[in-house]
Amino acid sequence: FQAEDGIRDRSPSRGLGDVYKRQCLHGSFSGRHNEFIRYQLNTKIMGLEIERKFLVQGDSWKSLGTPVLFHQGYLNRNPERSVRVRIEGDMAKLNIKAQRGTLRRIEYEYAIPVKDATFLLEHVCEQPTLSKHRTKITIGDCCWEVDEFHGPNKGLVIAEVELETEEQSFEKPDWIGEDVSDDPRYLNINLIQNRFQNWKQD
Repeated sequence: FQAEDGIRDRSPSRGLGDVYKRQCLHGSFSGRHNEFIRYQLNTKIMGLEIERKFLVQGDSWKSLGTPVLFHQGYLNRNPERSVRVRIEGDMAKLNIKAQRGTLRRIEYEYAIPVKDATFLLEHVCEQPTLSKHRTKITIGDCCWEVDEFHGPNKGLVIAEVELETEEQSFEKPDWIGEDVSDDPRYLNINLIQNRFQNWKQD
């Protein structure tokens, strides 16, 4: 269960967190115990994701971070229990989400080899897949993730912010527009089929 590019940091985080390259500092183990420890470190402990989603205005946000290319597809697009494969720059992840209301989702995430993710995206995932550039921007105590979509979803730019609670107040930068958290059209699982460029024709 050892991730190809490191092991997951077990320190508490407000959201998904990142996969960090570091060595295990808990001593040496052997046999099944060692494999169990590796599995525990590589597996995201179940957490509740609380997220708000907004449209983005203008281009001023582009100078605030470095974009990373994302390519993702779904083994299951049911919003109640979606399973996503994603390549993020030079790493890849398998993600499982379970809807628990408009803003809340239970979420697991695992690092997987990029070559495995590439195969899944090309031969196993539902087609078509989706591509976008994501830019992470820190504003106050929050990390905003700005997604600029490509292909049939070109022209759509969405910003997401992950919160501790649904009632949490947070600073909104001037490039944040309409709150679309309650609009299912903006979910990635729906943009796969109901593409943004087709909305004008509806």
